Amino acid sequence: MVDGIAVAQGATVAEPAVRKIGINDLFDALGKGWRDFQAAPTQLIFLAVIYPVIGALAARAAWGGDLMTLFFPLVSGFALMGPILALGVYELSRRREQGKEVSAFDALAVRHSAALPSILVLGLVLVVLFIAWVVAARVILHATLGSGAFAHPMDFLARVFGTSEGWELIIIGHTVGAIFATIVLAVTVVSFPLLLDRNPGLGVAVRTSLRAVAANPVTMAIWGVIIAALLIAGSATLFVGLAVAMPVLGHATWHLYRHVVV
Repeated sequence: MVDGIAVAQGATVAEPAVRKIGINDLFDALGKGWRDFQAAPTQLIFLAVIYPVIGALAARAAWGGDLMTLFFPLVSGFALMGPILALGVYELSRRREQGKEVSAFDALAVRHSAALPSILVLGLVLVVLFIAWVVAARVILHATLGSGAFAHPMDFLARVFGTSEGWELIIIGHTVGAIFATIVLAVTVVSFPLLLDRNPGLGVAVRTSLRAVAANPVTMAIWGVIIAALLIAGSATLFVGLAVAMPVLGHATWHLYRHVVV
């Protein structure tokens, strides 16, 4: 460590150095994220994205079949795509940081970023991880509850919460889901904001994100818990709260990036 900056072994001089941060930095990032959201509210944009997707899944799940049993993995896996949805939010925070007046529509300016090709590739990686999570959830479901069909959602819920196999599904599913969420956090917590801000290249951005997590394992773990708690709270309000939680977390992630990357 040099002057309070942690540099992972093997990191090249050309790559951004990362700082050690603490819990106070997380709360500072959240506070700044909330102020950014108040300056340029984007909840209507997020509602326009969230409700059609979740509504379509819920409507289809009501018909039974595999989609009914995979409704929760699909909805929870939606959080794995959060960094992509937050791209426009990062742009708003970046512009506010530069002292510019912003509106929600300025989020669309991210499409002009020079880093767009790298951003799209990293976004594709998240899509692959999302698909892998859904496949894993299906395998866990069949391994615990079997491959039989359920005629009604209540029959499925009774089996999940009323049998030992159902609780085995819950425990294993949440454990595997946490692994996927940890991978996404480690790969993206710094990489997307860094690409948008400096465009150092995809490899450098991902390595910097991984080094940031390696240098701050406990703090980043707490950040992951904060993200999960806010997303769960947002989902508990019939998903309306997600339209606030997701952009606030996006803004806060930008400021967390400023704290951790030199």
